[in-house]
Amino acid sequence: MTTATSPSPLISIDELADLAAAPAERAPVIVDLRWLLGQPGAGRRAYDEGHLPGAIFLDLDEDLSDPTGLGAPGRHPLPEPRAFVERMAEAGIGDGATVVGYDDAGGWVAARLWWMLDNLGFGRRGIPGERVAVLDGGIAAWTAAGHPLSTETTTLSPARLTLDGQWTGVITREALRRRLGEVTLLDARAAPRYRGETEPIDPVAGHIPTAINLPYAANLAEDGRFLPAAELRHRLEALRPDGAGEIVTSCGSGTSACHHSLAMRAAGLPDPILYVGSYSDWSRSGEPIAVGPDPGDSPDA
Repeated sequence: MTTATSPSPLISIDELADLAAAPAERAPVIVDLRWLLGQPGAGRRAYDEGHLPGAIFLDLDEDLSDPTGLGAPGRHPLPEPRAFVERMAEAGIGDGATVVGYDDAGGWVAARLWWMLDNLGFGRRGIPGERVAVLDGGIAAWTAAGHPLSTETTTLSPARLTLDGQWTGVITREALRRRLGEVTLLDARAAPRYRGETEPIDPVAGHIPTAINLPYAANLAEDGRFLPAAELRHRLEALRPDGAGEIVTSCGSGTSACHHSLAMRAAGLPDPILYVGSYSDWSRSGEPIAVGPDPGDSPDA
């Protein structure tokens, strides 16, 4: 949950440049999280071709997911927390670090790392300097500001990382099914996939009944940076005009849904609940599917 002392989940190009110029002992852990749907290895190839200086690479499939974890049989289930913490420590993320994730897709992959670390308490424990954030504008904004890229692979020494041992603020398919129509369910996928006009990877086209389509790109301005906090707040609050009910975020596989979690934190709104399995879990499990531009009714209505 968000707290009054939580730092911003976004970091600007200028702020990161200043941090990167600090002495080595205070240097941030910069994480390249580029990834492309249906193209395994594309993110790593992009990293090898050029990345922010000093950045390490983490892969959505290999480092931030576990096929047997929470959200299975969806495409990107959450790993068991202890395994995730061990993997992050091995990569060089330790207690007290400043961690900055970036990608080339508006922050929707980087938001997954932010959500996972934040959910287990990283950056909210009062440890001086400890913070996890997403680079606003990503690699495109970095290069547009005239900053260089590097082709040198960075490997950090393993670190000591101690975090919570349980995911919170998540919901399973079974629990969501019982609450359809009670919660405000947001679908962060692009509109054609939501409407069922196309489906590049999941078995059935369409959306979860009652889901409202809010593509994650709606959180971004034309330059690829996040909208101002006040505008984000206005747009997100308009989805619940009566202010009642909890918000559940979903997408294809529980990744771009974290972008809405990030936007709500940036807007100063309460944290939503994440449906980790999202549409990939729902569509693989024989659940009812809705098509077209309207949310549709709860199957049990």
